[in-house]
Amino acid sequence: MPKARPGVLVSLAVSTFLLVTFACTRYTPAPPDMAGMQRYAEDPKMRELLADPFPGMNGIPAGELTADEIRGRVVWNLWTGDSWKMWDYLARHGFGTSDLLKVLDSRNRTGRFKKFGTINQPGYMSASKPDQWGLLIDVPRPGDSEGDIDSRLNIDPYTYGRSSGVMGLRIFDNPEFVKSQKAQDDWKKHIAADGINHDFYENPTYYNNPALVRPYAVGMACSFCHVSFDPVRPPENVDEPKYSNLNDYVGAQYLKAYEVFGAYMSEDSFVKQLIRTGAPGALDTSFIATDYLNNPGTMNGVFSLPQRVSRGAPASLVAKAGHEQLSGGALDLLNLRNMIEKGGYPIPRVLKQGDDSVGFEGALSRVYLNIGEAWPEWSRHFKPLVGGRHPRQSPVPVKTLQERSTNWNWTENRSPALATYLINRAKPLLLKDAPGGMNYITKDRQVLDRGKLVFAQNCARCHSSKQPAESVDPASAQGTAWFVAQIESDPEFFTDNFLADERRHPVTEIGTNATRAAATNAMRGRIWDNFSSETYKTLPAVPALQLPRNPLETNPNTTDTFAFQLPAGGPGYYRPASLISLWSSAPYLHNNTVGPREPADPSVAGRIAAFNEGIERMLLIKPRENIVWKTDRTSYITIPASYAPRILQAIFKHRDLKDADGNLRIGPIPKGTPINLLSNVNLEADRRKLARLGLSMTGALLDIRLHNLDEQQATERMREVIPHLMAVNHCPDFIEDKGHMFGTNLPLADKRALIELLKTF
Repeated sequence: MPKARPGVLVSLAVSTFLLVTFACTRYTPAPPDMAGMQRYAEDPKMRELLADPFPGMNGIPAGELTADEIRGRVVWNLWTGDSWKMWDYLARHGFGTSDLLKVLDSRNRTGRFKKFGTINQPGYMSASKPDQWGLLIDVPRPGDSEGDIDSRLNIDPYTYGRSSGVMGLRIFDNPEFVKSQKAQDDWKKHIAADGINHDFYENPTYYNNPALVRPYAVGMACSFCHVSFDPVRPPENVDEPKYSNLNDYVGAQYLKAYEVFGAYMSEDSFVKQLIRTGAPGALDTSFIATDYLNNPGTMNGVFSLPQRVSRGAPASLVAKAGHEQLSGGALDLLNLRNMIEKGGYPIPRVLKQGDDSVGFEGALSRVYLNIGEAWPEWSRHFKPLVGGRHPRQSPVPVKTLQERSTNWNWTENRSPALATYLINRAKPLLLKDAPGGMNYITKDRQVLDRGKLVFAQNCARCHSSKQPAESVDPASAQGTAWFVAQIESDPEFFTDNFLADERRHPVTEIGTNATRAAATNAMRGRIWDNFSSETYKTLPAVPALQLPRNPLETNPNTTDTFAFQLPAGGPGYYRPASLISLWSSAPYLHNNTVGPREPADPSVAGRIAAFNEGIERMLLIKPRENIVWKTDRTSYITIPASYAPRILQAIFKHRDLKDADGNLRIGPIPKGTPINLLSNVNLEADRRKLARLGLSMTGALLDIRLHNLDEQQATERMREVIPHLMAVNHCPDFIEDKGHMFGTNLPLADKRALIELLKTF
């Protein structure tokens, strides 16, 4: 090996440990917003909107919603709490990943759905000129009856912000900018002669500077991840829908999180490669409060909640078979203890892994934390984005939120109204009710009857909320006979049926990718401790997973495997997804990997085409793709120079470690590297294993750089690091579209009959 300068060797070694270094540096959060305030207090300056802002949405005529349902719709669609504080922090400290203000660039309105998968707000239009701060943000369309809801309804900007032109995103004046003449003067220096701050939109050195104070901050409502085009009322023009074309509980199945959060990153950025692993309609909700797992999951629809709630386990304060026991901080949730003591309070298992298990209202409240509410408080309990040992995660106490966050209290006080709205209004969206939908449904009664029998024998045990008595195992012969008898005798069996059993099933039984099931954030002592039940926290460990020894392996049936044990105390389980409106929601599985990679046509014909591809791959009429997420080019971990801790500033003196803009580049990471081999490195793993990984990675990067190894040689050299990466991988399960083999061995005629039935759900 050629002799290298000691400074370069040291810098390369340090750069290898960069992510660990960031993880171990101190993170100092902002102080809580109202420490010492009276518990349960709300901000007296806030004014609640009591009018329906979106008449016609979900097909609900104007004037039909009750007062409580309107309050729920407003919370779901307009209320962002103080989440803008988190998104402003990430815009400044998120390594260039999360600038929602740039996503609102009005020049993208035409084509915004195609680029980002976001939904344009009806009644608005592209700005013809920049505003006073050189920004281009959608404006109300003159004369449009659906436009300018803020003025028409006198929506309080202090409480709800103002419309951004994108459903689910609201704009707030940034207090730091308003109060700082220096920030305003500095910003004005970058406004060009045409009135636009081009540096903000186009100059990474400028907009990636953590010291940059933006004029506005963007808050996020729940609807950003749930509103989309109504399957039974699709728009003529995806860029200019009406409210009657939108549905706020169907799930944002076209949202491209990798564009929203990675559009302004270079193509060879490993972080961009990482974000791209999420298919449209899938998002890793633990990306910010990381559990060292890259596990994007579907932003699924919310349907038939009365039936789902009815399948929830009875709540109890003590351990009882068949009950969901709640204890500890969860009992501080508003009125929860009283409801349990009165008896009959059902606990559905929210989230795909069934860990959000404190009741429907508590789960709805927690969602707002995850999208940024009460940021000054909940950010004190973890290190954003990178995690690490200092500090480790700690639980966010509900009681502390009630004592310190008026925004949390506003949300928690209105969660019953939101629950009422969703329970009453989130109805199935049936193909027969869509334009031309009947043309896709078979008229052959025998085929549908055959499909029902196949469903009873193969699917109903997990995909029905109507179940036999508790004494009967749904998977037994007796259970199957019950489903067959019920489906044959009851023509309304599929009516008011949630089409899922709301139980937890071991991932080893389902066989799908285990990364989502491996999530640890709701375990005892972790960030969401107060939002999971004692029952969840004491779940037994599932049997060891048998995983391919080679992370490049794409054959799910390989015999070259090793045993990987998930811990007891919560991880290792999935609850079955509902099959309601399955015709409209392809691709499938919890990570949207079975079906078209980028569904983009929300018309009835487009949805049916996606359904056909997805369901045929689910049943192996067409083969699965055996997806392992890999880098599609040589990539680098690029860290803007302005983000580097002082200890690493020396790195930037060496040109070989810099890009054209002076940013640190760690790599090269060869094309074809399994992304989760790197992204799932557990920074809380054994320090000796992490040290061995660091040394091995440093040696590989040195060889690649100093010997100028080509792609193939670099890949071979990096293979030597694989055992060390696997040793600290939080879940080394890399094949994404495997598993759920139920029904795949049926005769083709039975599969076709089942597909015809599934279209009708």
